[in-house]
Amino acid sequence: MSWDPSSLYIRIQTYILVKYIQQIAEFYDEVIATDISEAELQKARPHPKVTYMHTPLSMSDEELISNLGGEASLDMITVAQAIQYFDLPRFYSLVNRVLKPDGVIVVWGYINEKSEIYFGEESGIQFLPQDLLWERLLESALPYSGPNVRDISDKYKTLPFPFEDVGIGGEGNPFSLIIPTRLTFEGFLDMARAWPDVAAAKDQGVDLLSEDLIEEFRADWGDRPVDLVPRPFLFNGFMLAGSLKKD
Repeated sequence: MSWDPSSLYIRIQTYILVKYIQQIAEFYDEVIATDISEAELQKARPHPKVTYMHTPLSMSDEELISNLGGEASLDMITVAQAIQYFDLPRFYSLVNRVLKPDGVIVVWGYINEKSEIYFGEESGIQFLPQDLLWERLLESALPYSGPNVRDISDKYKTLPFPFEDVGIGGEGNPFSLIIPTRLTFEGFLDMARAWPDVAAAKDQGVDLLSEDLIEEFRADWGDRPVDLVPRPFLFNGFMLAGSLKKD
């Protein structure tokens, strides 16, 4: 099985689409990035190797397959931080039709891990303020995630994944890693606005990131020079990878 395909076909969460799609294109000859939201695709940065494709939920399976190149045409399919929102039986049926016999499907996601800091005997162990802000926002977004959204707090351990294990995260045994990063306050807001549950709330007429809340978050974050330095975030990443099952 080849792990260096000539094409990468990717359905990717908007924050990642905007921030990293050009980096992905550096490693592949062709990238097709799809999204059900045309408005979100318009936020993406142009790149000569990248084609952005609008794939609304109303698009038929046959039309989608045709637009992606036909049956058994894809070297790789990836889903980033989005599989929990998919109609899995329909999606997996499509994967079995469009993936090449030696192709690979990779799905991955991440959740924030709160960092504990010891502040001495009087204060004891406390969480970083940026982690508490993120937790507060996600809790407020839960009612808007939709009734059929899967809980990924178990890091894909119970996610159905009917594909052959290729040795790097199979069904019931996802590959995991810690992803450290740093975000400015504006970077934090960009990630928050693009988070699917926050975006879903806005689609339902509820702006979870109102100007008043942003100012409250800004006050909690701090605006001293030291607070303007990017702050650490720790994400727990998890991944499943597989190939088509042999008859």
